[in-house]
Amino acid sequence: MKVFQQKDLIFESGDPMLDQTDMAILNELSKNSRLTMKALGEKVHLTGQAVANRVLKLEEEGVIEAYTISIDWRTQQTIQTFMQLYTKIHHHELLLSFLHQKEEIKNLFKISGDGCYMAEGHFSSHDELDQFLTELTNYANYKLSIAVKRLIHQ
Repeated sequence: MKVFQQKDLIFESGDPMLDQTDMAILNELSKNSRLTMKALGEKVHLTGQAVANRVLKLEEEGVIEAYTISIDWRTQQTIQTFMQLYTKIHHHELLLSFLHQKEEIKNLFKISGDGCYMAEGHFSSHDELDQFLTELTNYANYKLSIAVKRLIHQ
């Protein structure tokens, strides 16, 4: 399989090719996914129809997976946590099933290096966090970090 690089992005043959205009569209949508096609077109120097066609192509090719919102968790008065998870056994299905059932888990990443997974969680209280961690120990060991302040948000 042929692999090549374009402006710090690595593609394999068969992957969608993204040009500078596509990258500009993705950059603008990542800042504000509620832009109208006309406003987006103005930002990337295309007509509304032309940018709509490109966005549709990016959606169809799976480059754009979803349009989401970014919540400032400070307004929700939650405790934002990051947990590095260390599995006790080689079969991770029970751990993954447990985490998928928990609405407090907002993001889960398989990682390399120290640990197997990195989970981001938001808990309404220390008691709720403690209960979660008690249940978690049935499936994995963890190293817990609590966010104090967000410094960069992109």
